[in-house]
Amino acid sequence: MPRPKGSKNKKVTAIVENVDEKIAALETDIEKMTAELKTKKAELKQLAKAKIEAEKVAAAKKAEEDKQKLLAAVEQSGKSIDEILEMLK
Repeated sequence: MPRPKGSKNKKVTAIVENVDEKIAALETDIEKMTAELKTKKAELKQLAKAKIEAEKVAAAKKAEEDKQKLLAAVEQSGKSIDEILEMLK
């Protein structure tokens, strides 16, 4: 029995349309994810800058504390700075 003309083509057309819909949905998802990726990268960049700034502030604070400790130690020793430098040599 011969098959009806074009009956096989209907199945292929339905599959192609289904695939086209999936492709369009995936492309939309990719666009959304790309936009989200850009915002996340910008946020990461801001956080990295904030971290660097915080580290600089912490380093400056520690340097000042160390300086104060050294000055206090010099005062407690009762020696002049020249005497301390001579001892270090």
